[in-house]
Amino acid sequence: MTSEYIRSLTRLRTDGRISKLREALKDRRNPVCEDEVLNYLLMTVRALAPAEILEIGTAEGLSGAAMLLEAPSARLTTIEADEDRYLKAKENFAALGLSSRARCVFGDAADVLPALDGPFGLIFLDGPKAQYVHYLPDLKRLLREGGVLIADDVLLYGWVDGREPAPKKRHSLVERIREYLVAVAEDETLITSVLDIGEGVAVSVKKRGCELRK
Repeated sequence: MTSEYIRSLTRLRTDGRISKLREALKDRRNPVCEDEVLNYLLMTVRALAPAEILEIGTAEGLSGAAMLLEAPSARLTTIEADEDRYLKAKENFAALGLSSRARCVFGDAADVLPALDGPFGLIFLDGPKAQYVHYLPDLKRLLREGGVLIADDVLLYGWVDGREPAPKKRHSLVERIREYLVAVAEDETLITSVLDIGEGVAVSVKKRGCELRK
C-alpha cells in the first residue's frame, strides 16, 4: 500500500476532462484508479507509445480514456462484464470524442480473450482478481515482445503479502492472486516486478526473442 509520503509526491497531470470524470465517479462512490497507479499507467503509455492497448475491466472508461488521451494514435480494446458499466463507458468515450479509437466489448473476459488477435503493446489487467491467473495464457499470447502487462490490486489491502490478515471469506481470493504472482514471476518469457503503489501493481515485460525459442 502506498505510503503517505509517496502519495504526497504524486502529481497526477491529466487532461482536464479526465479530472472531471474522476471527480464525478468519486461523487457516485464508484471505484477509480488511485492517483499513483494512474500516474504510473500513463507514464508507461507515454514511454511505450503502443499502437494497440488491451484493458480487462473497463468500469466506466476512466483509465481507458486517460490512456487514449495520453497516446493520440493508439487504439484501445476494453472488456467489461457489467452491462451498466459497459454502456456508461461507451457514453463517456463518445463524450470525449474517443469512440473511433475505443472498441468496447461486453462480456466475460474468459470468453472474450480466446477470440482476440494481438499483438498488444500494453495490457492493463484490472478485472476480477481471482481470474487473473486463468487469463494469463491468453494475455501472454496477445502481448507483443517487449510489451508490458500491468496487473492492478495484486497486494489487495496488504492481504496478499501478509501485512494485514485477510478475512476468512477472502482466503480463496488471496490464494488466486498469489498464484498469479508466482506464475508471472517464474515464467521464463516474462520479466516481472511488483510495485508497492496503490493496492499493488505487478508489471511484466515480455522478453524479446521468446517466440523463436519455443
